[in-house]
Amino acid sequence: MVIKLENVGIAVRDLEATIAFFTDLGLTVVGRDTVKGEWTDTAVGLDANHARIAMLQTPDGQGRLELFEYIHPQAIETSPTLPNEIGMHRVAFSVDDIDEALAIAAKHGCLPLRGVATYEDVYKLTYIRGPSGIIVMLAEELNPSISG
Repeated sequence: MVIKLENVGIAVRDLEATIAFFTDLGLTVVGRDTVKGEWTDTAVGLDANHARIAMLQTPDGQGRLELFEYIHPQAIETSPTLPNEIGMHRVAFSVDDIDEALAIAAKHGCLPLRGVATYEDVYKLTYIRGPSGIIVMLAEELNPSISG
């Protein structure tokens, strides 16, 4: 059997604001739609499922996020995920300039949970709280010529 990661799906409070955040970081919208009907009820497991969706892709074409904003049933607000909670945890991106990425995130009101850390001499990284409480990890490789 062949398996590959298709995308990571994230329910969001405000689709447009979340798209703006991720496109400013460098992702591209590759599709948008409004979905509903028996097929979505069956696939997702919710009756009368109706959502606005957007598929975003990283510049290298390898990573995709599917963002969805529920029209019906009503979205359920939850407390933002904590780093030590079981379940879907975060989405992570490699960036070539973490300071630039943080400046872009800050324009959207998204700040590091604590700060920027350095892992050995390999990465500078941080977790930020993105739109709808999504935890986003940003990591900059410090010596890309050594590993690449």
